[in-house]
Parts: sequence; structure tokens; C-alpha cells
Amino acid sequence: MRILVVEDDVETAAYLKSSLSGTTQSVDCAHDGSAGWRLAHTGDYDLLVVDRMLPHIDGVSLVRHLRAEGKQMPVLMLSALGECESRVEGLDAGADDYLGKPFALSELKARVGALARRAPALEANMRLNVADLQLDMRTREVSRGHQPIELQPREFRLLEYLMKQAGKVVTRSMLLEHVWEFHFDPQTSVVETHISRLRAKVDRGYAVPLLHTVRGTGYCLRAPD
Repeated sequence: MRILVVEDDVETAAYLKSSLSGTTQSVDCAHDGSAGWRLAHTGDYDLLVVDRMLPHIDGVSLVRHLRAEGKQMPVLMLSALGECESRVEGLDAGADDYLGKPFALSELKARVGALARRAPALEANMRLNVADLQLDMRTREVSRGHQPIELQPREFRLLEYLMKQAGKVVTRSMLLEHVWEFHFDPQTSVVETHISRLRAKVDRGYAVPLLHTVRGTGYCLRAPD
């Protein structure tokens, strides 16, 4: 299991690394939120231990960004702030567990172990399937009929959202909010343009289309009857 520790205090980070490293676990460290964000994207980590108070990007924002981008590895948040509001904010951002400082090493290891046991189930939930179309949120690989499909980042987010809503009609406003994070209509053809590009990559060359336009309402990704 690979663990990423994001902790700005160098001594604490070193202590966590030596305590959590073992024959079945390897640990990397980052000392600010920006470095943690980069490593979380470039490394294949099974679990994150994130301090709440970090330079550049704080721990709450870091977790929130990773969750918005589809990263679903378990996260244990550490903080010297023990107030209920602080714990709730961390959990609402997407952390799976919250441990106050100072903490006992035995409790830290127990919580890491509990989160690690949840990882296989979370990994299974990282794969989306609609008919012969497959999307892996962890590796960001997409294929149809075992043929790889290359998508741009926004196309990937669009397809991910459509697959999560498979069988349901999603409106243009829903796509703008969940894929582009617009809470208003910019009055552009950005949705239509990306749908057209995505349809060309997902459906072109296949006898049965999966991405459908529902006239006057929106779009629907669904398996054939």
C-alpha cells in the first residue's frame, strides 16, 4: 500500500513516515498543499494523511479539490484544531476520518488500518460501466469494446458525469454546473461543442449509439434496451 503524508512540519512528517512505513507500506511526504496536490495526481496512492493547516493550499481545500477531480482514495485529516466545526468542515470537504493532534501512534495506525480495509471497495466504485463503455476514475482510462478512447480533461469530466447519471436525462444547466462549475448560463455553445466531440469519440464506428440527445430537454447516456 502506498501512503502520501502531507504535513508542513518536517519533523512530524518524518515521524509519520517512519511510523507508517513497513514491509507492505511505502510512504511519501509533501510539505505543503501544492506539492501534495501534485504528488496525489502523479502518484498511485492508496491513502492520504493530510494536515489541516498547510501553506499554499490548506488541507481542507486540498481534499475538496481532489474530490472534485474524482480522486477517491481514503483521506485521514490531522489537525490541532479540535472544535466540532473544524472536524465537520474537514469531513464535509471529503475526508474519511479526522484525528486531532496530539495523537497516540496506536490510534493513528488503527485509523489508517481501518481506512486501508475500505480501499478495495472504494477502488471497485472507481470503475464505471455502461454497456461496453468503461471508465476508470483512478487511472483516467476510457475504453469501449476494449478499444482505448483518448479524451481531453473536460471531455473526461463530461463523460464521467454522464456515466454516473446513466439512464437519466441531464439538462444543459446540470452539465454547466457539475462539469464546468458555472452557476449561471454563459450563453455559449460550450456544452453542445463538447457533447459533439464526445459523441464522435464514444459512438462513431459502433452500431449502437450510447449518447443520445433528448430534444428540448438535454442528454442521456444509456445502454441499449
